[in-house]
Amino acid sequence: MNNTLVKITEEDIKSKIYIIRGKEVMLDSDLAKLYECKNGTKSINQAVKRNINKFPETFYFQLTKLELEELQSQIGTANKMARTIPYVFTEHGVAMLASVINTPIADEISVKIINAFVSMRHILLNSIDYQKELFIIQNKILEHDNKLIEHDSMFKK
Repeated sequence: MNNTLVKITEEDIKSKIYIIRGKEVMLDSDLAKLYECKNGTKSINQAVKRNINKFPETFYFQLTKLELEELQSQIGTANKMARTIPYVFTEHGVAMLASVINTPIADEISVKIINAFVSMRHILLNSIDYQKELFIIQNKILEHDNKLIEHDSMFKK
């Protein structure tokens, strides 16, 4: 087993998952590092181009300049990213990429990445459930407040 794999935790991976266009995605540069691609994103891009039929837009897409600027401000980097606008991969894209990338660590690290995506999805779903519950509670409080105001008004009369 590779030493790098031992060092990479699910939290490390989660910190590299961003929400863009309403989808959880990972940058090609982060994936190239995790998969230990010798030529970095060049290896990733070549693998995708050689297998383009396996990568529909729902699996990967290139950021727009505006999305890149927003991402850079979100993660606190100025010009640390590549000179070209990066591609991002969804959970399905990551799984497909692992099947076409030729690094010894790709299969093992992709399992960790998929687990991180699943964990993030559970967190988001729980958050939505809590938001719904909070909304219901807020509505009940509002109803009670309105009834109190109504009772106060009747009491004053």
